[in-house]
Amino acid sequence: MSGLDSLYQQLILEHSKTRSGGDLAKLPAAATGTPGPGQGGTGQSHQLNPICGDEITLRLSLGTDGDGQAVTEIHWDGDGCAISMASASILSEMAPGMSPTSLRHTIDHFRELMRSRGKLEADEELLQDAAALAGVAKYPARVKCAMLAWVAAEDALRQAEAGQGVSQAL
Repeated sequence: MSGLDSLYQQLILEHSKTRSGGDLAKLPAAATGTPGPGQGGTGQSHQLNPICGDEITLRLSLGTDGDGQAVTEIHWDGDGCAISMASASILSEMAPGMSPTSLRHTIDHFRELMRSRGKLEADEELLQDAAALAGVAKYPARVKCAMLAWVAAEDALRQAEAGQGVSQAL
């Protein structure tokens, strides 16, 4: 194992243990209805990987700043393998402060990377610590584990922008 692979493996293990953002109770409950002018919305999504049993509920809150809308908070609760929990933890650290457009672009790049079967290089500037998950792409059975939180964030973002509130995809 190369030094970089070892470093990435350590990062994944650390995130799976510390579970940054893994406290859903810290974010206000998802509200239904359309946010008022200048207000952000909140969306929540529950995702399940029926193949291995990984499960996550993720809540994302949008707010406004001088530059427009941005993710203000992202919290989650879940159970699953080290890959899915690390992926959720990494995402919850990197998403706050991102505009909805930037978060969608990052999710799209991560999805493309995961579907590449290891043929694409991770854009480390864009993905930050999530680049450590690039090796997962070589193992198709594990890709859904890594993608679970990202799919939940994508759904919660869509809801927050539309003011829809809560969704469950089982």
